[in-house]
Amino acid sequence: MKKRILLIGYNFYPEPTGIGKYSGEMMPWLANQGHDCSVLTAYPYYPYWQVQPPYTDKSSWYLTEHMPVPGTGSLTVHRVPMFIPRSPSGLKRILLDMSFSVTAFAKLTQLLVMRKFDYVIVVAPSFQFGLLGVIGQKIWKAKLIYHIQDMQIEAARDLHMIRSARVINWMFRVEKYIFDHANTISSISEGMVDRIAQKAKKHVTLFPNWADVNLIHPLPDRAALKVAFGLAGTDRVVLYSGAIGEKQGLEAILYAAQHFAPQPDVKFVICGSGPYEKNLRALADSLQLHNVVFLPLQPVERLNALLNMADVHLVIQKANTSDLVMPSKLTNILSVGGLAIVTANPDSTLHKLVKKYDIGLLVQAENQTALNAGLHTALTSDMVAITRNARAYAEQYLAIDNVMRTFEQEVLSD
Repeated sequence: MKKRILLIGYNFYPEPTGIGKYSGEMMPWLANQGHDCSVLTAYPYYPYWQVQPPYTDKSSWYLTEHMPVPGTGSLTVHRVPMFIPRSPSGLKRILLDMSFSVTAFAKLTQLLVMRKFDYVIVVAPSFQFGLLGVIGQKIWKAKLIYHIQDMQIEAARDLHMIRSARVINWMFRVEKYIFDHANTISSISEGMVDRIAQKAKKHVTLFPNWADVNLIHPLPDRAALKVAFGLAGTDRVVLYSGAIGEKQGLEAILYAAQHFAPQPDVKFVICGSGPYEKNLRALADSLQLHNVVFLPLQPVERLNALLNMADVHLVIQKANTSDLVMPSKLTNILSVGGLAIVTANPDSTLHKLVKKYDIGLLVQAENQTALNAGLHTALTSDMVAITRNARAYAEQYLAIDNVMRTFEQEVLSD
């Protein structure tokens, strides 16, 4: 049965990575199933932390777009202005979240009298956007789906981005209010589902991130792909591709590069954008590393080639975030049948997942010696079994049609 669905969240198409990528694929998929879909979002800014073309000159205004999508569906996208810090800090991120809450509320007030929706999907972070969903739920008598991509409050606390216990406690109280009103709470990994269920004291649905296994797939002739990206065909490439932020602990990549400096054919490629990129470049310069290559974020049409170029992929996280986020980059690595080195400790969901399905090499988080040893193993051993497992896992569990069809049947069926 056709549903009228509104998604609320400040990350959306055409953001190429992170939450915006998944929200930007979810809503076109639902539209192509015949649902009447709308989005309330900001102008695209992530991971560059500035508004991207062609929206640069429009970003101080409210804008409504009627966006055709591949297939038979269409989307109505309402974009609102928002404060975007060039160098995000804890305080500036709070201002970013608050600014979207205010401008999105203004637009939502207009929509309340113009439209009616059957479902409101709120994507967190930021957690307080759930309050907008509660308003829609009450006025429209809609079902509220609160989907958590990142356990923002815990991350802010554990990474000392917010140090005030009073502020953290207030955030948890607001979140609990949202939990109490949500008809469905969902999240992207089994570990996050368990942790959220404990504090929400209600059922939480697993709604994992996905991969387009048709678009992102294994390619032959890795040597030619390396040449296309400016490397030698004989280089052994260690790739990190994704957002460049502080919480990942990406300095470990550069210290690994320093360790492998006597092996000039081992090249470390860091591809992406983010507020921490300048820090990494400065550290690379200070260490006088000649085996590190920085590449800008690649367009979608080159992503498959980039991922297939790598001999080894890095999924780097700090120990205290390995159960608070599920790295979205891992889905595409698995989809190309890539060999991933994953920093995760035994008590984390990520560690358990990788070990259970044998889809990567695990090393202790925030342990440089362990990372260096894992890289040596990856570069010198036969890893065909792991790479085959990776692709098979992606095809079975991460294909977008499988994930979205389950979501539609289980959450949007009544």
